[in-house]
Amino acid sequence: MSIGTSTIALGASDLPLPVGSDQTRGPHPEQGDVQAWHRVLTVLAVIGLFTGIRPLWNGIEGPSPHLAFVVTCSYAGLMACGVLALTARTRRALTRIDLAVLLLAIVIVLCQYYLNHAGTDEGQLTAQAATQVLHGHPIYGQSWPWVFKHVVLTPTMSGGGDYTYAYPPLSALLTAPVHALWHSTASATLVTTAFLIATAVLLWIMLPAQWRSLATLTCLSLGVLPSYARDGYPALIALFFLVPVIVRFHLTGQGGRLGRRGTIAALCLGVACGAQQLPWFLAPFLLVTLYALRRGELGPRSALAVVARYTGLAVLGWIIADAFCLVTEPVGLVKGMLLPFSQHAVPHGQGLMGISYYLTSGSSRLGYYAYAGDLLLLGLLAATVLFVRRLGAAVTVLPWLAFYLEIRSQDGYYVLMTPLWIAAAATVPMSAFSHAWQPRLPRLLRSRTARVLLAGALLVPATASTAIAATSTAPLRMHATAHWAASTGRTLTSVDLTVTNRTNAAITPHFTYRYGTDAWTFWTATSGPATLPAHASAHYVLTPPHGKLKLGAASGGRNYLVVFSDAPQTVSSTVIPLVAHHH
Repeated sequence: MSIGTSTIALGASDLPLPVGSDQTRGPHPEQGDVQAWHRVLTVLAVIGLFTGIRPLWNGIEGPSPHLAFVVTCSYAGLMACGVLALTARTRRALTRIDLAVLLLAIVIVLCQYYLNHAGTDEGQLTAQAATQVLHGHPIYGQSWPWVFKHVVLTPTMSGGGDYTYAYPPLSALLTAPVHALWHSTASATLVTTAFLIATAVLLWIMLPAQWRSLATLTCLSLGVLPSYARDGYPALIALFFLVPVIVRFHLTGQGGRLGRRGTIAALCLGVACGAQQLPWFLAPFLLVTLYALRRGELGPRSALAVVARYTGLAVLGWIIADAFCLVTEPVGLVKGMLLPFSQHAVPHGQGLMGISYYLTSGSSRLGYYAYAGDLLLLGLLAATVLFVRRLGAAVTVLPWLAFYLEIRSQDGYYVLMTPLWIAAAATVPMSAFSHAWQPRLPRLLRSRTARVLLAGALLVPATASTAIAATSTAPLRMHATAHWAASTGRTLTSVDLTVTNRTNAAITPHFTYRYGTDAWTFWTATSGPATLPAHASAHYVLTPPHGKLKLGAASGGRNYLVVFSDAPQTVSSTVIPLVAHHH
């Protein structure tokens, strides 16, 4: 049943639900299917909350009877909602149950925040940036190493780390007044948690009634986004402003007028871009899709005028969001926002870079993964232009595919924007793109097979770049000998490393350790050349931070010595042998 029909059916809110009634046995109107889905989604939202409330209960420590009582009441409320969802007789009743589930989800998220709100590096950096704002000091280009005493530092392939603020300033500006009242790093995580809750409420209101439980489920019930909010991720501020952009975006500019809704959506897109960098990837896909929709309706000139007004308003929203830093430190603002694209952070995530990082001994062309991600982004954008009638409905998913090929391909790039997938799926029907404009292809490319081949050809550059990175051998051949502290089990004190540079380029190596998926702090080379010439060999003596390191468990997994270089970007790794050479 189409979204439009479903929405109309919801108008009769007091009609009895046909599920379970004698009149609906056998083939009955589509109404029953819609109501069944409504019921199922409500139950799924309840189940999602159940999966997250047990860890919350286990995390209650010390004298917290009031919190324990709130959680106990939440259990009762969830079970009651489950029963009522399965027995409700009217659409209005189900909608009220959806609202109750949303409110319970908010209570549970606030309880989780109460127990854990210190934040990780994102939240701590934002709190420090807010402190800078309150004292009239610059945000960008400032090194804050003390922030990372208790949180993870993002290491870079140059052997250092990123100690600076590398987000647009909106999150810091919004945190500043909260930080003035609550002088704690938790001020930043409070802002992101509040915005996540606001996102869930806004999406719940804007979705058709039968899909509202999906807002609760994706934003709050599953527990993933609340954990990112408690970490202080600025992307959750951007997410709030993107919801009005995506909901029914196919209607934006319809008839040649943006109107109030289109104006608000455009301004919100700009504000989102001023909150975090992820919306930058969505914006071009959205603009080309809107142009195709409006050109199919209005023609090229009017469509261009509509999209130009929309873009202008988005730029205005961006300027408003970041006006403070545009005036006080414009150069630092630009450099800071672009830093994530130039910092050359070490590999991390679930993407294809894992071939070179986890499965082989390394790659002498690690940078080609970054090229592949850029090429895939351009290829997908071109495919959206050429095949918008098929791909337009997926505009909220396509931009994030590029991160799968990047060196930093962590799941947060996808997960943080998943509520937008629901916003598009529930409010933007595929039929809206049936008359969208597409470039007229040559006669030879009009068959289905030819179009599939053309779409595949757009992805060839990205595939080739990935293949170059994945098939390149490690630049360094290494042999390691480990030394252990006496009578302390698997405590490593130093490593003797013989290294041969197999490439035609000089390499400046930086040494670290990996057990599992992530690299640790860089080690110190107490002997050996800083730069290893092409085809040269050298001997290094390496010591871990603080002079010793307790290696990972003996069963399951290996301990790796990993070597990075930044120019060129390479990675080499070797297993640390467990043969004891005691000091």
